[in-house]
Amino acid sequence: MTDQVATQPRVFKIGTTRIVENDSTLGLSNEQVRQMLKATYPEVANATISERNDGTTRMVEFLPQPGRKG
Repeated sequence: MTDQVATQPRVFKIGTTRIVENDSTLGLSNEQVRQMLKATYPEVANATISERNDGTTRMVEFLPQPGRKG
């Protein structure tokens, strides 16, 4: 079972944008991917990470948190 989870590709979801795991994200933790993506998607900087498994892929969703105004 552990081998199956390790070989399942991750899909990173930011709002309606989906990014499929490739060689640049393979082997990185979700936090390391967050650091890499936050330059392009600033909303992931403070987002909550939710991970679920649908049987064929692991969906890693960045859920934005409301920020302070002013």
